[in-house]
Amino acid sequence: MKNPRQSFGGLLALVLVLVICAPADAQRSRRFQELPASDNSQGVQAPRRMIDNPTAGMLGRGSFDTELRAFPDGGVLGILQIGLTKNWMVGIAYGGTNIIAANDPQWNPRMQFLTKLQLIGENMNFPGVAIGYEDVGFGPWVDSLDRYEIKSKGFYAVMSKAYRGASFTSSLHGGINYSRETAGKDDDIDFFFGTDLRFDNNIGLVAEYDMGLNDDRKHHSLGKGEGYLNAGARCTVLERVLIEFGLKDILTNRRGSHAIGRELRLIYVETF
Repeated sequence: MKNPRQSFGGLLALVLVLVICAPADAQRSRRFQELPASDNSQGVQAPRRMIDNPTAGMLGRGSFDTELRAFPDGGVLGILQIGLTKNWMVGIAYGGTNIIAANDPQWNPRMQFLTKLQLIGENMNFPGVAIGYEDVGFGPWVDSLDRYEIKSKGFYAVMSKAYRGASFTSSLHGGINYSRETAGKDDDIDFFFGTDLRFDNNIGLVAEYDMGLNDDRKHHSLGKGEGYLNAGARCTVLERVLIEFGLKDILTNRRGSHAIGRELRLIYVETF
C-alpha cells in the first residue's frame, strides 16, 4: 500500500519548484520558448529528453549540455552530450548508487554511450523524426538480471511535434525502441509516449509513459505489466540552467515498490 506521506512529500516538492521559478523574468527565456520541440538549437527549452525517454530534439552544432540527476539509494548519474552537427549528437554517461551515502559507492559496471541522428526536421505540417542508440539505463544496476532498474532504450526511433499557444508551447512525443538488456528473454519491442508544456514564465511540466512491454514477464523482470508513468515540473533559471523535480513510477509498476520515486535533475547548456 502506498504511503500517503511520501506521495504528499513528492507533490509538495513539485509545488516548491513552481513557486521558486515563478518570479523569474519571462522575457529572459522567451527566445527558448519560441523553439519547436525538435529544433536543433542550444536552448534549454528545446528538450532532448522527456524524463527517461528521448525526444527528437537536438543540440545545435558546437553546443553541449551536462546533466546531473540524483535519485533514490544515494544515486547520482552524470550525462554529457555534444552537438557535432546540427543533426547529430553524441554523449557519454556514468554514475552509481550510494554516492550520497555513508556506505561504499556502488558504481555502474561501465561507461554508458548515447547518440542521436535527426532524419527529418520539424515544420508546420510534420513532426521531427530522429533515430538513435543509448545504453543509458536509470536507477541502480541489478547484477542478477544484468540490467538497470529502468532498462536503457537501446535502438530507438522517435517523433516530436510542437504546438504553440498565446503564452505556452506544448509538445507531443512518441517512439519505439529495442533494448539490448534482454536477460530472462524479456526482449519485446517497447513503445513510449509523452508530452511537455512550456510557459513563457520559465515554468514547464512534463509527463511520459513507457509501456514496459520488455519488462513484464512473471520471472526475470522487474515490472508488473502496468508500464512506467513519470511526471515532473521544471524551470529555467539564468537562461541556460534547467532544474527539474520528477515523480517516478507513479503506478508503482516495479515489483517490490510501494511508493512513488523522487528524482532531481540539473541541466546546463552552453556553446563552444
